[in-house]
Amino acid sequence: MRLYPYFFFVALLSVVSCKTETTKKEPTTPVTSKENVSEAALKSSLTLYASFDNGINADFALGDSQLYSVPNRRARDSAQVGLHKSGVAISKEEGRYGDALLFTEDSKGYIYYPSKNNIAYNLTNWNGAISFWLSLDPTTDLDPGYCDPIQITDVSYNDAAIWVDFTKENPRDFRLGVIGDRTSWNPTPEGADNENPIFNEQLIPVSNPPFVKGTWTHILINYTGLNTDQGKAALYMNGELKGIRKEIKDPFTWELDNSNIYLGLGYIGLMDELSVYDKHLSQEEITTLYTLEKGVHQLLD
Repeated sequence: MRLYPYFFFVALLSVVSCKTETTKKEPTTPVTSKENVSEAALKSSLTLYASFDNGINADFALGDSQLYSVPNRRARDSAQVGLHKSGVAISKEEGRYGDALLFTEDSKGYIYYPSKNNIAYNLTNWNGAISFWLSLDPTTDLDPGYCDPIQITDVSYNDAAIWVDFTKENPRDFRLGVIGDRTSWNPTPEGADNENPIFNEQLIPVSNPPFVKGTWTHILINYTGLNTDQGKAALYMNGELKGIRKEIKDPFTWELDNSNIYLGLGYIGLMDELSVYDKHLSQEEITTLYTLEKGVHQLLD
C-alpha cells in the first residue's frame, strides 16, 4: 500500500512531461514587424546608394557608380572620373554613419553621378524618392547666394529639375523645387526665373529649417505621378512632412544621357548617406529610413 502513492506520482509526472514535450514541438509563426516590411520595400526599390565610407563612388548603383567632375555643364566632354573639384573631400569619421562628403568652399566646377538607371525616370508616370543627410549652420557656414545641396536635371534648375536649396541671404529658407519643362511653365520668359512669381509658386519653402552646427538633419524628397496630370511632390525633414505640392501638370522631358545628380552647388557643410529609390515612399518607409540604426548599409546586409 505504501508504494501506491509513489507510482501514482511517477505516472503523473510522465503525463506532464509528455504534454510539455508536445508543446515544445508545436510550430511557431515568425513575427513580421512593420520595420522588416519597410526595410524589404526600401531594399527592393533602391537604385543608388553612396555612403562615402569607401571613397567617393556609390556603394550600390543600377547605373554608373562612379563620381564625375566637370568644369562646367556645357563641357561634358571634359568630364573626369573621380573627385577633381577644390574644396571637396571625404571627411573621416565625421558622417552620420562613418565618413561623409565635406564641402569647405563654393568652388568652380561640378561633381555628379549620372542619372541614367540611377534615377527611375519615366516619360509617362515618374515616381521616386531621394534621401540624404546634411550637417551645417546655414547662417554662418554658407556664402551669400543661392545654394543647392542636390540638383537633378539635364539642363538647369529651372528646366525639368528636382532640387533643394537654401535662399540667398539670412535668414535662409530651405526649399524643394520640382520644376517641369521651362517651355511649359514659362513660355515667354522675362527676367530671372528665380525671381519669377510663377517659379516661386511651384516651390515648397520651409522657414526656420532645423539645421544646427554639429547636428545631422535628414532630407527626403518624395514624388509621384510626374509626367501625368496628377503629379505630386513632398518634402520631409527628420521624418516629418514639411510641405506638399499637388497637381503638377508640367512635363519633365530629359535627354537622359545628359541628366546628372549634381552634389553641393554652392553648398558648404557635410553631406552623407545619399540614396535614391524608384518609388514614392510611404510614411512608414520614410520613418524606417530615418531611424535605421546603421544607415542604408543595414538594408544591404
